[in-house]
Amino acid sequence: MFDPREPSQPITSCAFLFIAGLVLCGLASAAPSITLSKRTAPPTSRILVTGHGFKPNVGVDIYFDSQDEALAIADDAGSFSPIAIPAPASALPGTHWVSAVERPGHAGAQAAFLVRTEWRRFHRQNMERHNPYENVLNVNNVGSLQRKWSHTHPGFYVDSSPAVARGTVYVGSYDSNVYALKADTGAEVWSYSTGYAVVSSPAVVKGVVYVGSYDRNVYALKASTGAKLWSYPTGNEVSSSPAVADGVVYVGSRDNNVYALEASTGALLWSYVTGSWVDSSPAVAKGVAYVGSDDGNVYALNAGTGAKLWSYATGGAVGSSPAVAHGIVYVGSVDGNVYALKASTGAKLWSYTTGLYVSSSPAVANGVVYVGSWNGNVYALKARTGTLLWSCETGGGVDSSPAVANGVVYVGSQNNSVYALNASTGAKLWSYRTGDVVFSSPVVVNGLVYVGSYDGSVYGFSLKHGREEAAAPSRRLELKMLRLDLNLKMPQPGATSSGAQL
Repeated sequence: MFDPREPSQPITSCAFLFIAGLVLCGLASAAPSITLSKRTAPPTSRILVTGHGFKPNVGVDIYFDSQDEALAIADDAGSFSPIAIPAPASALPGTHWVSAVERPGHAGAQAAFLVRTEWRRFHRQNMERHNPYENVLNVNNVGSLQRKWSHTHPGFYVDSSPAVARGTVYVGSYDSNVYALKADTGAEVWSYSTGYAVVSSPAVVKGVVYVGSYDRNVYALKASTGAKLWSYPTGNEVSSSPAVADGVVYVGSRDNNVYALEASTGALLWSYVTGSWVDSSPAVAKGVAYVGSDDGNVYALNAGTGAKLWSYATGGAVGSSPAVAHGIVYVGSVDGNVYALKASTGAKLWSYTTGLYVSSSPAVANGVVYVGSWNGNVYALKARTGTLLWSCETGGGVDSSPAVANGVVYVGSQNNSVYALNASTGAKLWSYRTGDVVFSSPVVVNGLVYVGSYDGSVYGFSLKHGREEAAAPSRRLELKMLRLDLNLKMPQPGATSSGAQL
């Protein structure tokens, strides 16, 4: 027991080191730090920045790369609540830096942020085959595209359209395999054999690849390894590409059914029988699944129950996959027409005649519908009226579905080529000739174009000198090099952003 009458004892070296360690740990724990609400997202995404360990009651400038985007105020504990900043539309694919710097002074913290866009399913998330985030390829430089890589299995067709997620390209092949390829190099990550041709285009959601096969099954594979998680047997071949929404997989089969399966287990939730094959890929929007059938109808089904809401009869088989935009369903038919139907009722708003089969699935962007026809043309139609804006002859039937990104339309043709067209005029900006017809539909993300060909290859195209031709991703700047914006306003009480245009 301590006796205050006893003489004090000198502090031993061990005690001194122990106390010094506590002091240093305390200092270390007080170092500024920031947390980002997301670490990977496309340009224009909203990022919430939270800070701790700053001096109490000081202003803290929040930067994206070198741009001062917002001003936070640390509280009495040296923390600040989430402050919203944007990832700029001009931020190129790659690593960027979010910084928080005390005012005045240069103390602060940094966190890496990866700008990356995904194309996870046939339609993309917007059901329109439109990538609004592309900022590398444009009408001025797309003519410099060249083949960056190809992944080839000679003698087997690649009809499937790629999906791109987390730096990996997923695609099916007639050689019975689903492939995962590195997006930058085309190197094979894994393959999974279904035993029969894979024409279906994969959908990648929450680390799982969903795809159909000619072996009559729908598969769920682990995206990182290709390990099978589950399979669901249908009564015939599955060439339809799955759509995944709210934990449910929607897909068609040549047994005439549309299926809704539990995404986590593959359990059947409901099925709806049509009058013929369902090669069309469903589009799911606002609780409704839209899909075509070879019985000539376009169907709108309640996504939760499978109950038919309406159907519209065209004059031919509907293998085209619907696109849904602004309350309108756009779809092609073997009767040679492109249709615009009211999404709520199925009432026809307009139709445009191409004169030959339309099995291409429409893309919709900026008030324009882009679609191909077996007569060899790609068409641009005014979305509200169906008025022809332009058409472009490719020299072969166009079964491939267009993809639209940053003012450019990408599409394949049965003349063995893939094209880049000016979205405003239809002028040919670039083309590449493969070894066989191109039924696969291109996808465009992060400055690269991916597409398959009947020559057995999956191709990746990029600018001649890579992304550096446009500009390099951000380098990490020292905090003392950042320049604050004195015009930024103090955040209002309860606000989550200041000075950020989102």
